[in-house]
Amino acid sequence: MNDTTNQFKKAPKRKKEKARSVSVSPEMRQAYADLIKEREEREAYAQHLPAEGGKR
Repeated sequence: MNDTTNQFKKAPKRKKEKARSVSVSPEMRQAYADLIKEREEREAYAQHLPAEGGKR
């Protein structure tokens, strides 16, 4: 029963991993932003459509 004091101790903090960064051209960045915008518009539009395989 002496192990109960060790059971609730905080775990040691982990070392942070180095973040990976990717550099892209401004054109690619804009294309990615446009892609996300189109996807959000489609999701917003599809939200108001009836579900597929409706009641019969």
